[in-house]
Amino acid sequence: MILDVAARVTMMSKILEEAIVIIVSIAASDYQEKSRDPSSFTITVTIGRLTMGKALPDLGASVILMPLSLIKKIGDVEIKPSRMALQLADRTIKNPYGIIEDVLVKVDKFLFPSNFVVMDMDEDNEVTLILGRPFVKTTRVVIDVDDEKLSVRVQDDEVQFNVFKAMKHHMDKKEFFKIDILDEVIFESKKMISRKDYLEKPLTEEV
Repeated sequence: MILDVAARVTMMSKILEEAIVIIVSIAASDYQEKSRDPSSFTITVTIGRLTMGKALPDLGASVILMPLSLIKKIGDVEIKPSRMALQLADRTIKNPYGIIEDVLVKVDKFLFPSNFVVMDMDEDNEVTLILGRPFVKTTRVVIDVDDEKLSVRVQDDEVQFNVFKAMKHHMDKKEFFKIDILDEVIFESKKMISRKDYLEKPLTEEV
């Protein structure tokens, strides 16, 4: 009986020790500094006389996208036809209204020539432009999440944006946040098929 009681006491003491460790761990975690969620954010750009404070740098988009309504506000821009097909995040396929080439986009003190894909769509109150991978690469964007800074660079010169002072966008609407060009893939497939037919034709004629 005494040994049984002693074993139970030992077991209870171990359980209490583990419970104390868990409580201390939870209490300590409450005092750890929590980082703010940077989410997605926008920067201010200027095209012509039109300044837009809601341009979204987006690595998920393979094009630089602009709604047709903005083109009308900018004015005096030639829209060229395009046979491009775009696949959106929801897997739907859209054909753009056209493209505009060599548009000067001003980011702070820098000017960057850019090609825009124009879509006939409603303007988003949260995002006016989607600056896809071509723009992000051209502007040599560097994002420092720890210091909450976004840098745009030209050679050795750069400008910085404070992520949390910029207007943030919480990507609730995902239909335009992943955009891929389909026409290049289709074009390559057609070339492969035509090459195959070209090779098979002489063999068929010989038989």
